Amino acid sequence: MSHSDSGNTGSNWRNEGGMQPHAFDPDLQPELFRGLLTRRVFAFLIDLVVLSVPVILGYLFIAVFGLITLGLGWALFWLAWPASVVWAIVYYGSSIGGPHSATVGMRVMDLELRTWYGAPGYFVLGATHAVLFWVSISFLTPLVLLVGLFNGRRRLLHDIILGTVVINSSVRTQVVPPVRAY
Repeated sequence: MSHSDSGNTGSNWRNEGGMQPHAFDPDLQPELFRGLLTRRVFAFLIDLVVLSVPVILGYLFIAVFGLITLGLGWALFWLAWPASVVWAIVYYGSSIGGPHSATVGMRVMDLELRTWYGAPGYFVLGATHAVLFWVSISFLTPLVLLVGLFNGRRRLLHDIILGTVVINSSVRTQVVPPVRAY
Protein backbone atom coordinates (compact mmCIF):
# COMPACT_ATOMS: atom_id res chain seq x y z
CA MET A 1 0.00 0.00 0.00
CA SER A 2 1.47 3.36 -1.00
CA HIS A 3 1.66 6.47 1.14
CA SER A 4 -1.27 8.10 -0.63
CA ASP A 5 -3.43 4.95 -0.34
CA SER A 6 -3.31 4.91 3.45
CA GLY A 7 -6.68 6.62 3.69
CA ASN A 8 -5.62 9.23 6.24
CA THR A 9 -3.78 11.69 4.05
CA GLY A 10 -5.07 14.64 6.06
CA SER A 11 -3.42 13.43 9.27
CA ASN A 12 0.00 12.39 8.01
CA TRP A 13 2.74 13.12 10.51
CA ARG A 14 5.37 13.60 7.77
CA ASN A 15 5.40 15.50 4.55
CA GLU A 16 6.10 13.79 1.22
CA GLY A 17 9.86 14.28 1.36
CA GLY A 18 10.16 12.80 4.83
CA MET A 19 11.97 15.94 6.03
CA GLN A 20 10.51 18.69 8.13
CA PRO A 21 10.79 22.11 6.43
CA HIS A 22 12.77 24.97 7.95
CA ALA A 23 10.67 26.84 10.48
CA PHE A 24 12.13 30.24 9.60
CA ASP A 25 12.05 31.39 5.98
CA PRO A 26 14.07 34.53 5.22
CA ASP A 27 11.99 35.20 2.09
CA LEU A 28 8.65 35.05 3.89
CA GLN A 29 9.85 36.51 7.22
CA PRO A 30 12.79 38.85 6.52
CA GLU A 31 12.16 40.77 9.75
CA LEU A 32 13.40 37.74 11.73
CA PHE A 33 16.87 38.20 10.24
CA ARG A 34 17.15 41.98 9.82
CA GLY A 35 20.28 43.38 11.53
CA LEU A 36 21.07 39.96 12.95
CA LEU A 37 24.86 39.89 12.51
CA THR A 38 25.33 43.30 14.14
CA ARG A 39 23.13 42.28 17.05
CA ARG A 40 25.08 39.03 17.42
CA VAL A 41 28.38 40.90 17.64
CA PHE A 42 27.05 43.17 20.40
CA ALA A 43 25.46 40.19 22.18
CA PHE A 44 28.85 38.44 22.10
CA LEU A 45 30.56 41.48 23.61
CA ILE A 46 27.97 41.65 26.40
CA ASP A 47 28.42 37.93 27.08
CA LEU A 48 32.18 38.41 27.13
CA VAL A 49 31.75 40.93 29.96
CA VAL A 50 29.36 38.59 31.80
CA LEU A 51 31.88 35.75 31.48
CA SER A 52 34.89 37.89 32.39
CA VAL A 53 33.64 39.42 35.65
CA PRO A 54 33.60 36.16 37.69
CA VAL A 55 36.89 35.05 36.12
CA ILE A 56 38.60 38.32 37.04
CA LEU A 57 37.15 38.12 40.56
CA GLY A 58 38.46 34.55 40.83
CA TYR A 59 41.96 35.60 39.78
CA LEU A 60 41.90 38.49 42.26
CA PHE A 61 40.76 36.14 45.04
CA ILE A 62 43.61 33.72 44.27
CA ALA A 63 46.13 36.59 44.22
CA VAL A 64 44.98 37.91 47.62
CA PHE A 65 44.72 34.39 49.03
CA GLY A 66 48.30 33.77 47.88
CA LEU A 67 49.49 36.88 49.72
CA ILE A 68 47.70 35.85 52.91
CA THR A 69 49.10 32.29 52.77
CA LEU A 70 52.63 33.54 51.96
CA GLY A 71 52.53 32.18 48.42
CA LEU A 72 50.93 28.80 49.02
CA GLY A 73 47.53 29.97 47.71
CA TRP A 74 49.04 30.87 44.35
CA ALA A 75 49.11 27.17 43.57
CA LEU A 76 45.40 27.59 42.82
CA PHE A 77 46.25 29.58 39.70
CA TRP A 78 46.61 26.30 37.82
CA LEU A 79 42.88 25.75 38.38
CA ALA A 80 41.85 29.18 37.10
CA TRP A 81 42.07 28.44 33.37
CA PRO A 82 40.17 25.11 33.45
CA ALA A 83 37.58 26.69 35.77
CA SER A 84 37.15 29.55 33.28
CA VAL A 85 36.47 27.08 30.46
CA VAL A 86 33.98 25.13 32.58
CA TRP A 87 32.28 28.39 33.60
CA ALA A 88 31.88 29.44 29.94
CA ILE A 89 30.45 26.05 28.92
CA VAL A 90 28.03 26.00 31.86
CA TYR A 91 27.01 29.62 31.17
CA TYR A 92 26.23 29.01 27.50
CA GLY A 93 24.63 25.62 28.11
CA SER A 94 22.36 26.77 30.90
CA SER A 95 21.37 30.07 29.31
CA ILE A 96 20.68 28.67 25.84
CA GLY A 97 19.06 25.65 27.45
CA GLY A 98 16.96 27.92 29.65
CA PRO A 99 13.45 29.21 29.06
CA HIS A 100 14.59 32.09 26.81
CA SER A 101 16.94 30.03 24.59
CA ALA A 102 19.38 32.92 24.83
CA THR A 103 22.37 34.15 26.77
CA VAL A 104 22.22 37.42 28.70
CA GLY A 105 23.77 39.28 25.75
CA MET A 106 21.34 37.68 23.31
CA ARG A 107 18.39 38.65 25.52
CA VAL A 108 19.60 42.25 25.73
CA MET A 109 19.83 42.34 21.93
CA ASP A 110 16.42 40.58 21.46
CA LEU A 111 17.90 37.40 19.99
CA GLU A 112 17.19 33.74 20.61
CA LEU A 113 18.64 30.49 19.37
CA ARG A 114 16.36 27.89 17.80
CA THR A 115 16.90 24.64 15.97
CA TRP A 116 16.35 24.77 12.22
CA TYR A 117 12.87 23.32 12.72
CA GLY A 118 11.92 25.85 15.42
CA ALA A 119 12.45 24.01 18.71
CA PRO A 120 14.07 25.88 21.62
CA GLY A 121 17.66 25.27 22.68
CA TYR A 122 18.75 22.82 25.37
CA PHE A 123 21.84 22.50 27.57
CA VAL A 124 23.96 20.24 25.36
CA LEU A 125 23.13 22.30 22.28
CA GLY A 126 24.13 25.52 24.05
CA ALA A 127 27.38 24.06 25.35
CA THR A 128 28.26 22.57 21.96
CA HIS A 129 27.34 25.84 20.26
CA ALA A 130 29.83 27.69 22.47
CA VAL A 131 32.61 25.15 21.96
CA LEU A 132 32.17 25.12 18.17
CA PHE A 133 32.08 28.93 18.10
CA TRP A 134 35.34 29.22 20.02
CA VAL A 135 37.01 26.51 17.91
CA SER A 136 35.87 28.10 14.63
CA ILE A 137 36.90 31.60 15.67
CA SER A 138 40.27 30.26 16.83
CA PHE A 139 41.02 28.80 13.41
CA LEU A 140 39.19 31.22 11.13
CA THR A 141 39.60 34.42 13.17
CA PRO A 142 36.72 36.88 12.96
CA LEU A 143 36.46 36.02 9.26
CA VAL A 144 34.00 33.36 10.41
CA LEU A 145 31.44 36.18 10.47
CA LEU A 146 31.68 36.42 6.68
CA VAL A 147 29.79 33.13 6.38
CA GLY A 148 26.72 34.92 7.73
CA LEU A 149 26.76 37.41 4.87
CA PHE A 150 26.25 34.71 2.24
CA ASN A 151 23.07 32.99 3.47
CA GLY A 152 19.58 34.32 3.96
CA ARG A 153 19.24 33.15 7.57
CA ARG A 154 22.52 34.87 8.56
CA ARG A 155 23.80 31.62 10.03
CA LEU A 156 27.43 31.31 11.00
CA LEU A 157 29.55 28.22 10.44
CA HIS A 158 28.83 26.70 13.85
CA ASP A 159 25.10 27.38 13.36
CA ILE A 160 25.14 25.47 10.09
CA ILE A 161 27.05 22.54 11.58
CA LEU A 162 24.68 22.27 14.57
CA GLY A 163 21.48 22.99 12.65
CA THR A 164 20.61 26.10 14.62
CA VAL A 165 19.38 29.55 13.67
CA VAL A 166 19.44 32.79 15.64
CA ILE A 167 16.41 35.03 15.18
CA ASN A 168 15.05 38.35 16.43
CA SER A 169 12.98 37.22 19.39
CA SER A 170 10.85 40.36 19.53
CA VAL A 171 9.55 39.58 16.03
CA ARG A 172 9.24 35.80 16.46
CA THR A 173 6.37 36.01 18.89
CA GLN A 174 4.35 37.95 16.33
CA VAL A 175 5.24 35.94 13.23
CA VAL A 176 5.99 32.29 13.95
CA PRO A 177 3.46 30.04 15.69
CA PRO A 178 4.85 27.92 18.53
CA VAL A 179 6.34 24.57 17.56
CA ARG A 180 4.81 21.43 18.99
CA ALA A 181 7.31 19.11 20.59
CA TYR A 182 6.26 15.48 20.50
